[in-house]
Amino acid sequence: MPTTIALIAQDSNKDKLVSFVTEYAALFARYQLIATKATGDRIVQDTALTVETLLPGDLGGDVQIAARVAEGKVAAVIFLADPFNTHYASTDVNLMLRICQLHNVPLATNLATATAVVLALAKSRVAHLIFNPVSGQGNPDQDLKLIRDILEPQIQVNVILTDPNVTPAQQARDAIASGADLVIASGGDGTVSAVAEAVMQTDIPLGVIPRGTANAFSVALGIPTNLKAACETILVGTTKQVDAATCNGLPMVLLGGIGFEAETVERANREMKNRFGVLAYLVAGMQQIADQEAFEAEIEINTEINKFECNAITVANAAPPTSVLAQGFGQVISDDGLLDVTLGLSPIEAQGIGSRLQGLGAIAELFTAALVKRPAQNEDILSLRVPKIKVTTTPPQKVVVDGEIIGTTPVEFECIPKGLTVLAPIVTD
Repeated sequence: MPTTIALIAQDSNKDKLVSFVTEYAALFARYQLIATKATGDRIVQDTALTVETLLPGDLGGDVQIAARVAEGKVAAVIFLADPFNTHYASTDVNLMLRICQLHNVPLATNLATATAVVLALAKSRVAHLIFNPVSGQGNPDQDLKLIRDILEPQIQVNVILTDPNVTPAQQARDAIASGADLVIASGGDGTVSAVAEAVMQTDIPLGVIPRGTANAFSVALGIPTNLKAACETILVGTTKQVDAATCNGLPMVLLGGIGFEAETVERANREMKNRFGVLAYLVAGMQQIADQEAFEAEIEINTEINKFECNAITVANAAPPTSVLAQGFGQVISDDGLLDVTLGLSPIEAQGIGSRLQGLGAIAELFTAALVKRPAQNEDILSLRVPKIKVTTTPPQKVVVDGEIIGTTPVEFECIPKGLTVLAPIVTD
């Protein structure tokens, strides 16, 4: 179902319509509003609502609305006509009545039916879908059509395309401010993370339709990566509270990497992703092993400071098994109120080829730990579970958070227990 309400009123009924919209302003704020020119101007003047104004009614504004109804872009029409104006009632209302009947769109022609329409709409869920058309390697137009075909029979979907000039986080905040019942992110992990920033620590559920290269967030939480199954999860799944986190105050739903992982992510550019898909990270990682240099890390936990020689540090809030460097415990628990910290230690005596072979051995051990879901058993791997941690390095190291380079060390990570509500599949015993 679309998320637009059309408003039309003859001059003698404009005051009634403005009063009606004012009375139900909280509901109308959840929808996109379109109106003929004079009606829209009055509503904007007398309320805090945003209205897209079309042509005046006598110049074809009602015909423009009828066209949008025919295109399937209107959820309901409120048309307060004057029954004593024979021409207006017989011509314009009949046109709108015919179009609405053909396309099964509710049409209210008086305050009683208008009240019935808005009360019915109040029971509908309104979802704001933040859709990144450049994510992944599929056809975005086909993907969006499939998503709408599955979701719109049951919920009203307002599609918001990502915009280089507006962050997905701001788009999500605007959606929440307008009264969205749920916010859906469709794209890669970067899009999901940005949208989650706005949804964190609210009661608004986050739906995820993964269309990225890795889709690590979805895999970590058991959300299907198949487009159809992900949409069905939004319709019939359940809400699940999971932890969120911050890194230097920035939101983090997956993990942060220092050193090796940050350099690997930077190597896996868009060209490499287009060529190798998810294997781009494996290719980039193999290249980085040859170049990675050890660094000194100062780890502060509860005012206690320890120093280590490291090649990599990963701090995970949630992570799938494929995020190998986060698997110090063999499994990252997404709702335990703790961050999983994995340190890849660098023995002082290991140099050159020997150091690289030890690095490969540690990665292989982490991969095995993830497969069998047991802690890694390698002296070059140190695993911790903590609510908060600060990392300082010498020399400074690049830091990646949820797939995006955010700067360099020092960094401070903190868990936000149950800080995010997501729509996830129903788990059966």
